[in-house]
Amino acid sequence: MSIEKQSLVCHIGGMDCPDCASKIEKVLNGLPGITAAQVDFASETLSAQLDTPQQADALRRAVRTLGYDITDQSNRVSSVLEVQGMDCAEEKTLVEKALKDLSGLERFEINLMTARLTVIHDSATLPVAQIITALADVGLRATTFGAPTASGKLWQRHGRLLSTIAAGVFVAVGLVLHLLVGQEGVWEKSLYVLAIVSGGWFIARKGVAAIRHGAMDMNFLMTVAVIGALIIDAWDEAAMVVFLFALAQVLEGRAMDRARHAVRALMNLAPPVALRIQDDTETTVAVDQIQIGDVIRIRPGEKIPLDGAIIDGRSAVNQAPITGESVPVDKAAGDTVFAGAINGSGSLDVRVSHKSTDTTLAHIIHLIEQAQSARAPAQAFVDRFSKIYTPAVLVLAALIALLPPLLFDQSLADWFYRALVLLVIACPCALVISTPVAIVSGLARGARAGVLLKGGVHLENAGHLKAIAFDKTGTLTIGRPEVQTTIPLNNTSEAELLGVAASLETRSEHPLALAILDYAKERNVSASKLEDFQALPGRGVEALVDGQRCLLGNHRLFEERGLCTAETEIMLGEQERQGQTVVIVGNDRQILGLIAIADSVRPEARGVVTRLHQLGIAHITMLTGDNQGTAWAIAGQLGIDSPKAELLPADKVTAIQQLVQRFGQVGMVGDGVNDAPAMAAATTGIAMGAAGTDAALETADVVLMGDDLTRLPFAIRLSRTTLSVIRSNITLALGL
Repeated sequence: MSIEKQSLVCHIGGMDCPDCASKIEKVLNGLPGITAAQVDFASETLSAQLDTPQQADALRRAVRTLGYDITDQSNRVSSVLEVQGMDCAEEKTLVEKALKDLSGLERFEINLMTARLTVIHDSATLPVAQIITALADVGLRATTFGAPTASGKLWQRHGRLLSTIAAGVFVAVGLVLHLLVGQEGVWEKSLYVLAIVSGGWFIARKGVAAIRHGAMDMNFLMTVAVIGALIIDAWDEAAMVVFLFALAQVLEGRAMDRARHAVRALMNLAPPVALRIQDDTETTVAVDQIQIGDVIRIRPGEKIPLDGAIIDGRSAVNQAPITGESVPVDKAAGDTVFAGAINGSGSLDVRVSHKSTDTTLAHIIHLIEQAQSARAPAQAFVDRFSKIYTPAVLVLAALIALLPPLLFDQSLADWFYRALVLLVIACPCALVISTPVAIVSGLARGARAGVLLKGGVHLENAGHLKAIAFDKTGTLTIGRPEVQTTIPLNNTSEAELLGVAASLETRSEHPLALAILDYAKERNVSASKLEDFQALPGRGVEALVDGQRCLLGNHRLFEERGLCTAETEIMLGEQERQGQTVVIVGNDRQILGLIAIADSVRPEARGVVTRLHQLGIAHITMLTGDNQGTAWAIAGQLGIDSPKAELLPADKVTAIQQLVQRFGQVGMVGDGVNDAPAMAAATTGIAMGAAGTDAALETADVVLMGDDLTRLPFAIRLSRTTLSVIRSNITLALGL
């Protein structure tokens, strides 16, 4: 007789690292009646299967005994809403006011750029309909993301624009009548009232909702100014203010829509359906139904729907939407393709490696959508400024209206009028909108060119760089080194030298190791079995090869072991002066020989270094674990200042810290994984050739998706152009 299991989902608080999750899992899975206990550290979520509901209490006690908080989440859901008209920080404040006191709400996130609201809540205590109603109470119309919209209704799509046009027409006709008649009569006032009602309805509704919830925004200031103008019988000016402010809000909304469209354009790169192949049968299915391991077919000219590896076919693939590469890349069996890329003239069968929510393109879109959390300093200033600015303006307007009449016996009507003028001209909407639109437009423009800038702060930092440090292998060089020559020593044959070297390199994925293994394979030299293998960070490796302890590594390793001789030093110097990296092979008694390896410099590298100097980068250096001779030879070819060689990972961090102290803003360009410590030490970490590499996407501040160094000068120019636009916007907004 089978027992029906009970599911339990809980939130775990207080976990500091993944080890905490592992510890909780181990303890819970050891309790009687509890199975399949899994703890997700990232989402702080525990799921488990229980034989009986009573065992839930034992589970909670166990978690609390371990020192963690636990709360039931059986009804916890994440709902995504689209909020119409959410264009600036004022609407964001309204959302916060509307939701903060709702029972059953855990947390929420607002994304102005996508006009989306993500709410984590208890569906039993707080249904989605209640959240939508709460937003409606503050004048915001929300719908569940993905739900059918009333796109066919003209008013719902263009109501604000139509009402603004109507207000403009009423104002224009009223002014013409006033000019013809010479005085303001009932017809003119009627037209002005129509203009105020049609253009001011959206403004007044938001303003009243804001003040009712304890917020004070520009809509409220405009409402006060218009009412004040009517009190002093300035009908034409009240109507004109309403029209101009409504027009400004329409233009603001359009500017935000353009920025949002740039992000949506990225979303539309990947098709919504894929052609799945099962038992030689083609079936068209939605991409979210495709599982990892499924095989899909991409016909000539079609967009690739999901990341994967080609198992059959050959074609030229246009990867520009993902990597920014201007020339299609030839792809064949074994090669990786990315969602959003465009297939050329061949048919490709691809085994899917990532689900639709986890593709490289999905990562890019997600990071851009979340980029507002990493606010640029300029945007952070504007956000802080706008929170105190509105109430300050209202207080100042009140003082202007009251103090001169009370203290200096001035005309109340004149100073009341001037206070209203202040309310109108002090509107900070242009200031508030000046940064987010420019930043998101810059982020989306970069993504289309294969440059992912992970937030406004990094976009701004990239434009301020004064020094840049490059890793060598795979960054300034192609990253595919080849063996140039072998120099056997001490009566060792080339086959013996290659045999020991290949054996020691079998457990390494380093490009130099692969070059040695390829060279040995070409000469039919096989590797022997290893024992007692040890990696020596920054130096090399050692192990027992056929029972004898052998070493492979750099000059430093053999100096430390006391195995270097004068003859060896001379040979090393000769090879290194030619720009070659020398790998030394030996045993615990002597050096067996040298293997000289060289890596070709990227053809575009020198031009990139030149352009960076032209952009005003004061200092460009190279940080490498390679030897001095190779470093200086490559630096000489590229025009790089004072390279630093023979560096351990910790030495690279120290070098970056010294550059930061000297120049302030420093960028570190590497592969996003091996150079992660140095990237973290720099003010801007830049990963290169990171398409498809999750670790690189997470590590760096700026990601060059393709294997193209020319994207780096582009990223700096994009950053500086965006900053120039932001500065102009802020200057104009404050200056007016």
